[in-house]
Amino acid sequence: MIYLIDTYTWEEVQKHTKSGDQWIVVERKVYNVSQWVKRHPGGLRIIGHYAGEDATEAFTAFHPDLPLVRKYMKPLLIGELEASEPSQDRQKNAALVEDFRALRERLEAEGCFKTQPLFFLLHLGHILLLEVIALMLVWYFGTGWINTAIVAVLMATAQSQAGWLQHDFGHLSVCKSSRWNHLVHKFVIGHLKGASAGWWNHRHFQHHAKPNVFKKDPDVNMLNMFVVGKVQPVEYGVKKVKHLPYNHQHKYFFFVGPPLLIPVFFQFQIFHNMVSHGLWVDLVWCISYYVRYFLCYTQFYGLFWAVILFNFVRFMESHWFVWVTQMSHIPMNIDYEKHQDWLSMQLVATCNIEQSAFNDWFSGHLNFQIEHHLFPTMPRHNYWRAAPHVRALCDKYGVKYQEKTLYGAFADIIRYNTHLKSHGFTFKKSFCSELFLYNMKQH
Repeated sequence: MIYLIDTYTWEEVQKHTKSGDQWIVVERKVYNVSQWVKRHPGGLRIIGHYAGEDATEAFTAFHPDLPLVRKYMKPLLIGELEASEPSQDRQKNAALVEDFRALRERLEAEGCFKTQPLFFLLHLGHILLLEVIALMLVWYFGTGWINTAIVAVLMATAQSQAGWLQHDFGHLSVCKSSRWNHLVHKFVIGHLKGASAGWWNHRHFQHHAKPNVFKKDPDVNMLNMFVVGKVQPVEYGVKKVKHLPYNHQHKYFFFVGPPLLIPVFFQFQIFHNMVSHGLWVDLVWCISYYVRYFLCYTQFYGLFWAVILFNFVRFMESHWFVWVTQMSHIPMNIDYEKHQDWLSMQLVATCNIEQSAFNDWFSGHLNFQIEHHLFPTMPRHNYWRAAPHVRALCDKYGVKYQEKTLYGAFADIIRYNTHLKSHGFTFKKSFCSELFLYNMKQH
């Protein structure tokens, strides 16, 4: 029996981009994911970000077990691209896309996607050791100010390192089985950190799918507290949007961004997300963290000072998290959707920090942010092996591959947030040209 397969043009596919009517293309096959998005383990928005597009590279990047995922996608298949249609949409460089696919196959053959279990066991062990040492210091030396400060530093270090570890399991880069990755992820982010795996997945995968893209990457959704990139300040100026004095954000950024992101914004968002979306398993894991913490520390500090200590630890962890995660993204290009190929999109929004034993540990190997974004399921201890190959591919196609020192990366964040200090002067010199370019883009 011969089955006739419907065929579509890119023009037809690109008509289905709205909520409730979304098609994607994977390996030239056309899928109607309109209803599936609600059940997608990675969240509904990440698929919506690729509606009307070729999602092959993202599909390959996020799923370690491709045959299993293809099985689940069979009921969603509605046809294929017409034979005359290119495999890539919107004039993407087919040669670059093909070479990147070949690079991934080469890295897989070289074992770069294989995990070293001992690495992650030792990493978990040093987190637990830091937690035990902190508690023992309070037990032996009491609650004096100096000892408490040392305890807080140890606890903040443990929390930050646990953050990098949950990141590994969340990206399915540790265990062979996705099920075990998900289970251990819930333990690490829930019991060791007091956060939600579901909340993290929904937020973080969007960031990876469309880094530094307005309305798609939640990490550049600043809730009108800051303006970022080169486009948004001009857009806000044209529309006369001024929720806050953005020309002074270089002053309030250091009092609002790094210190309050985790203890205030994330803390509220996590609990709101768990309750509103019925993530009750995540909530139980999260509560287990708070029960453990307060059972351990209220007996020494009492409830009030245990709460103060908790928030001080979160305050320090928040600084660590913001500086590490933003040093590779915020100083880079931030713009609206440009429909670039996977390699070009990730490289324009991401940079690396030079390798050293300290930088690897301090950043959870996110100093290799480029390799991590290109291959999110690759175990982080193998990023250094992939880096020379990625750099060579970038050189071949003229894609800029940026690497900075740790000091230079931190300095770039400061320069980035202080450039608006002279924004009034900048607008006097270039506002007319920027306004002209902005209006041309709208038309």
